[in-house]
Amino acid sequence: MQIATWNVNSIRTRQQIVTDWLKQNPVDVLCLQETKVRDEQFPLAPFESLGYHVYISGQKSYNGVAIFSKEPVTDIIFGFSPILGDNLVRDFDEQKRVISGVIDNIRVVNLYVPNGSAIGSEKYEYKLGWLALLKQYLQNLKENQSTEICICGDFNIALEDKDIYNSKNKAKHIMSSPVEREVLQDVLTVGLQDAFRKFTTEEGHYSWWDYRAAGFQRNRGWRIDHHYLTPKLYEQATKCWIDIEPRKLEKPSDHAPVVVEIEQ
Repeated sequence: MQIATWNVNSIRTRQQIVTDWLKQNPVDVLCLQETKVRDEQFPLAPFESLGYHVYISGQKSYNGVAIFSKEPVTDIIFGFSPILGDNLVRDFDEQKRVISGVIDNIRVVNLYVPNGSAIGSEKYEYKLGWLALLKQYLQNLKENQSTEICICGDFNIALEDKDIYNSKNKAKHIMSSPVEREVLQDVLTVGLQDAFRKFTTEEGHYSWWDYRAAGFQRNRGWRIDHHYLTPKLYEQATKCWIDIEPRKLEKPSDHAPVVVEIEQ
């Protein structure tokens, strides 16, 4: 099974890029972030015509997540609340950032982690609170479901210095501050491992490049899009790679798709 994650930065803007990519790379599952469209306006037909079942959770102009799957997805869960309850989640589900479902006995959890804007800001505190909820959500899934878990998406965190083209001033930069890294590491203690780093340990591999200052052309990137796997899936993973080809196109997303291959 091949599972891809891709922050497309508006599905309507990148519709042709995504459909062309799927024709060339017919992955079993594609998880999208930043779809930026209400559910009733999501362009379903082009992807259904390629043989995908489409599951969406969107909002106007911001955020939004979706799962495309060649096989029907069961037990779809939107947001944190169905697992953790409204009292604990409060308003964190107002932003559409979480969708998950079961495919071939794997629960695929598709995430768009908040960016955080600036260290110490309200959005930064929101990000840390959101990640704390994520840990509880994953713990609940592991304790109460028998499926293996693949958590993927745009995490908006570079976990190691080698995930950044230049780690100078990392402690003062959003997406690499010590607290963000510590909180994500704490999330991973529920029993998750980085699929990409199983196969590629060296620096210089990124999944996001700023549109400004020729970031992609100069390979000034960050690796912030990840697949984290429970132990059995981690052992079954045979490959994980970043496909930079779509980033070379005209008017691309600023992110590239990341694909993990699992032999079941």
